[in-house]
Amino acid sequence: MLVVTKFGGSSLSCATQFAKVKKIVLSDAKRKIVVVSALGKRDSSDTKITDLLYILHAHLKFGVPYMDIWNMICSRFIEIKKELQLDYDVESELSSLYKELNKTISEDYLVSRGEYFTAKLMSNYLGYQFVDAKDLISFSYDGKVDYALTEKRVRLAFSEYGTIVVPGFYGSYPNGSVKLLSRGGSDVTGSILSKCLMVSLYENWTDVPGILTADPRIISNPKAIREITYAELRELSYMGANVLHEETVFPVQSLNIPINLKSTNDPDNPGTFIKNVCEDTSSTVTGLAGKIDFISFNIFKNHMSNEIGFLRKALTIFEKFNVSIEHIPSGIDSFSVVVPLSSVEKCKYEIITELKQELKAEVTVDEDIALVAVVGRNMVNKSGLCGAIFQTMGEEKINVKLLAQGPQELNIIIGISKEDYEKTIKTLYQKLLA
Repeated sequence: MLVVTKFGGSSLSCATQFAKVKKIVLSDAKRKIVVVSALGKRDSSDTKITDLLYILHAHLKFGVPYMDIWNMICSRFIEIKKELQLDYDVESELSSLYKELNKTISEDYLVSRGEYFTAKLMSNYLGYQFVDAKDLISFSYDGKVDYALTEKRVRLAFSEYGTIVVPGFYGSYPNGSVKLLSRGGSDVTGSILSKCLMVSLYENWTDVPGILTADPRIISNPKAIREITYAELRELSYMGANVLHEETVFPVQSLNIPINLKSTNDPDNPGTFIKNVCEDTSSTVTGLAGKIDFISFNIFKNHMSNEIGFLRKALTIFEKFNVSIEHIPSGIDSFSVVVPLSSVEKCKYEIITELKQELKAEVTVDEDIALVAVVGRNMVNKSGLCGAIFQTMGEEKINVKLLAQGPQELNIIIGISKEDYEKTIKTLYQKLLA
């Protein structure tokens, strides 16, 4: 039995949090591979180390004075070293990095130092071997993980040292230069290592006790989800439930390695288990998520359904402008193309013009769209669910602008006005999950 254990920035914000991490790791001998993010916020007024490093890079690039930012970064690491009485000479390594600071320094390299120094501190504190992520995770020049080489490196490092700490969020190109993952990428680092070592469990420790059934900014104290499938998580993550980086599931899903999302501040809470198959059938709906700021291009033409290639012609226009499509609800003589408003801010009128010219159709737009996803593996073949949703929303006088359901019956997407977004979440939560 082997476990990869990843800790987010909130779990590593100060010496007190480091102590919690050490207690968690050493309480289970299976936790032999530890992945860390960079130091997070100590309180709501604080700034993440990663954000400070991005700001530092911008100051260097544009010739803006940067010593205040640099001193803030150094003080965070030195403070933890002193409070934990570590013998890692972080001051010397920070001094070496300071000599590299100039306007041409790689942003990926500089920003990755947040995870690098955090991992160095943690490895010293735990008594585990530090192994640099750039020596483990290999990317090809097109940005894809080279799993054959990465697995070879990971297995070799683990067999040599037995217990390791790895910085998350980055790897390296074939030439050795550092490549960052997208924000939140430390989750993906842990997932990659889990796949390479074929572990029994991937633990992801953060500041929340698992995945919640709805946004706590809208619903007060929403229920936690105890079990969720990879597919459900993908749906919720894509629609805004940003507990885990949405790319985290792919490396582990094919091997059916479960993910356990837990809270560093409440380690006895079982958290949420994410896996291929879940046995819990106690709730029809697993969770709610949503996003605002969508636009719908509404296309109408008589006898549209008789024109072969009509939809393809429309979608080709969106592809030309590099616009990703969310949903395409349709009727006999009309269909809508729903996309993020931000993706067409600079080309909205050009798209409308080309749709009219190419399709000889009537085109209107609706920029007042928010989407809410009702997600649940137990919705399959469940009669009356849509009826209950419509009835409840009708009673609250919420107008449904569009409705879409995937063929797996895993989710129902409801389009409403942005002003009705929070009201819709609250209404559906009370009906389906309370």
